[in-house]
Amino acid sequence: MRKLALALSLLTSPLWAQPTLPPLQESSFWAQEVDSGNMPPIEARLPREPLIIDLAAKGRSFGTQGGTLRTLVSRSKDVRQMVVYGYARLVGYQSDYSLAPDILKSVDVAEGRKYTLHLRDGHRWSDGAPFTSDDFKYWWENVVNNAEITPSGPPDFMFVEEKLGRVTFPDPLTVVFEWDDPNPDFLPLLAQASPPFIYRPAHYLKQFHIDFADPDTLFQEVTSARVKSWAALHNKRDNMYKFDNPQQPTLQPWINTSNSDGSRQLFVKNPYYHRIDSRGIQLPYIDVVNMDIVGGGLIAAKANAGEVDLQARGLDFPDISILKKGEVDGGKYKVLLWANGAASQIAIYPNLNFADPVWREVMRDVRFRRALSLGIDRRMINRALYFGLAQEGGMTALPQSPLYNEADLHAWAAFDIDAANALLDDMGLTERMPSGLRKLPDGRPMEFVVETAGERSEEENALAIITDTWRDLGIRLIMRPLDRDILRNRIYAGTTMAAVWFGWDNGIPGPATSPKYLAPTTQEFFAWPKWGQYYQTMGQFGEAPGLQPAQELMDLANAWTRAEETRERTEIWKHMLAIHAEQQFGIGILSKAPQPVVVSNRLMNVPQEGVWAYDPGAHFGIHRIDEFYFKDPLVQVSK
Repeated sequence: MRKLALALSLLTSPLWAQPTLPPLQESSFWAQEVDSGNMPPIEARLPREPLIIDLAAKGRSFGTQGGTLRTLVSRSKDVRQMVVYGYARLVGYQSDYSLAPDILKSVDVAEGRKYTLHLRDGHRWSDGAPFTSDDFKYWWENVVNNAEITPSGPPDFMFVEEKLGRVTFPDPLTVVFEWDDPNPDFLPLLAQASPPFIYRPAHYLKQFHIDFADPDTLFQEVTSARVKSWAALHNKRDNMYKFDNPQQPTLQPWINTSNSDGSRQLFVKNPYYHRIDSRGIQLPYIDVVNMDIVGGGLIAAKANAGEVDLQARGLDFPDISILKKGEVDGGKYKVLLWANGAASQIAIYPNLNFADPVWREVMRDVRFRRALSLGIDRRMINRALYFGLAQEGGMTALPQSPLYNEADLHAWAAFDIDAANALLDDMGLTERMPSGLRKLPDGRPMEFVVETAGERSEEENALAIITDTWRDLGIRLIMRPLDRDILRNRIYAGTTMAAVWFGWDNGIPGPATSPKYLAPTTQEFFAWPKWGQYYQTMGQFGEAPGLQPAQELMDLANAWTRAEETRERTEIWKHMLAIHAEQQFGIGILSKAPQPVVVSNRLMNVPQEGVWAYDPGAHFGIHRIDEFYFKDPLVQVSK
């Protein structure tokens, strides 16, 4: 574990030593509140050692305060994107994908198993309350270890080698997480787009907790909220990631100020945010974020009309032509083409936990999954959807990753109808209907239902092409669009036969990246939801992995955790990627199609080249949206 300890020691090395605190400048947005006595001055709002950002050293320009950033989402629940984009994390990824302290002042790592988190003295929640180790203690003792709030008990990341870790609180500015065995996943987990929030605003949530609140008042709150119990009320008010409770304090750069489910959600800058530039100006530069909720099909049109300042979500490759036309005609924005960090733009996931026992047995036969892959004309899909610009092949690490293997990309990915039919014949699926469809072992026609979220035209267009080629295999593809939440719930319950979605979020892993997402450790991988549930609930729900290669992936993921050398971890990664390439658990189709990003000509510090990836990177998060600014913030832009 020596190399791991050395790498993580960078988190407390002089590389991240704080520069001298510059003279502080009051925020123009909050100056009136300060002058009227409703808010303390900037000196009293910042931590004693704020995170100082030297923009010049990053090749960026110092910003001007002010302005309203306009962006769009297609669902009300997507206000959570403000937590993704804002990307205030205990530790976070830098542009080179190294980890560095953010909310935390520093981290000490001992033997890869003991993590001492040091908080910033004087750091405050968005309502001005102190942020201390008590907020971690409340999460540990009163949330995850309270059976009524968290019936499943502590989260799975707190267990290593099936042993529960320990959390202690030596003083108000120190928190210690410790395990008996190394836990190299811990810090990367905290840097995720959707991290485990291992702290809570205790001063706010205690009013909804039976151990702290006045019983009569709490009962009235439960009744008023129309929930069944105090625990249900607590969970309803505690939405650190969902970000839909404006009363809950936050550490993010912007605060939710919208008390309704209206189509317009407004977020204002956090007066207690912990980051400043090296001139002494508190970030974020932008005062307000205006997030409008519109139909998904309208996002490209509204971006084309110049009604957004920053937009990538809801835009796909087919939108580039109309966006580029608007760029030329209107002159209000530019269209950047960022690299896409997902392992596959489009992937089909046969559900190995499907409730139908006959179909389940067929899909668990690797020959069937290989035949499906061989029956996909990726070249035709690439030309039809991406003008040939995407990378054709299965789901694996992208060429930017040191773990990339071209053989994995091309495994079972050549368009070969004869070879695919031979595999299906070898399975004994030789009986056919008069229409030419093959029969299942019980005599039913092979009608393969692929469900989609109905949000991306590329998926539906790709499936339309695949429908024709699979027909030559004697398989009828039936596409069924559903609402995203309904689709997910059906997959998790085992009632979806197959689904189409993106590939792994992280298509550019390195040897130090945890390979757990390649093993059945989460229900989010649509090929094995119940196997993932089994792992996530420590056997309380779901099913144990039912295929030897899936169990081998679990064993390899565990071996990676125990490995001490980079070479050993690299070999484990390559073995796991090879298993996926051979087993085709997720049938990748194309990758690396550029992601369009619309940026107002007024918006500065947005990188010309970037990677659009949920994990690692949190989409805009790794590019530090709090450092973006308007060159003319006082100019009003009409909708």
